[in-house]
Amino acid sequence: MPAELAGRVALVTGVGRVGQVGHAVAQGLGAAGARLVLADINVNGVADRVAEFTARGFAAHGFAGDLSTEEGARGAVAIARQAFGGLDVVVNVAGGLVYIGPFAETPPDAFEKEFTMNVRTAFHVCRCAVPLLVERGGGAIVNFASIAVVRSIGQMASYSAAKSAVAGLTRALAREYRDAGVRVNAVAPATIRTADNVSRMKPDPKTPLVELDEVVGAVVFLASDAARGITGQIVPITGKAY
Repeated sequence: MPAELAGRVALVTGVGRVGQVGHAVAQGLGAAGARLVLADINVNGVADRVAEFTARGFAAHGFAGDLSTEEGARGAVAIARQAFGGLDVVVNVAGGLVYIGPFAETPPDAFEKEFTMNVRTAFHVCRCAVPLLVERGGGAIVNFASIAVVRSIGQMASYSAAKSAVAGLTRALAREYRDAGVRVNAVAPATIRTADNVSRMKPDPKTPLVELDEVVGAVVFLASDAARGITGQIVPITGKAY
């Protein structure tokens, strides 16, 4: 069964910047036939992405707001109902890495920010979206964890803790909403090849990076009926790293 999403309504968070993961994921979902709600805190970025995707023939509406708050999450979900009558798919890409360095030197505000960006955002968006998915008789949520959830990575303690919380949230929701037909999974990528990651993390040239299309393919699959038997899973995406 192909991973097709024709007519489905998909909310994608973290889409504000070209060439980043959210942008690529939204493109992949649109290409698979989904109607898009594009959400980010970046007002100009959201407007630009809506214009870009509309020009490509995708049905797209945008929401700009702080998704780490209940108000922001409710606003994004409301756009799905207003523009398309409901919601079928949620992809929580929004998040981020704040601090790389020794644990003992981790600034407390960096720890708090990583939990806000990664955990609070996923929590609020899922909490606001689940009633709409249940109304439709089911749907799919794809969260973004990290390979740091699967294997230990030094110098990234607060990020690893935040993404582990996202993984725990994913498993809990999958169990709670399975009888309502809502599947909840997470992808756990290794370092993805984006301009920001290459510049900031300076990966070893000998270590393969995960390509954007590898991540997009996994997300589209998990969002589609092709993955109808999969829920509660944290799916590593390591490309050629193993």
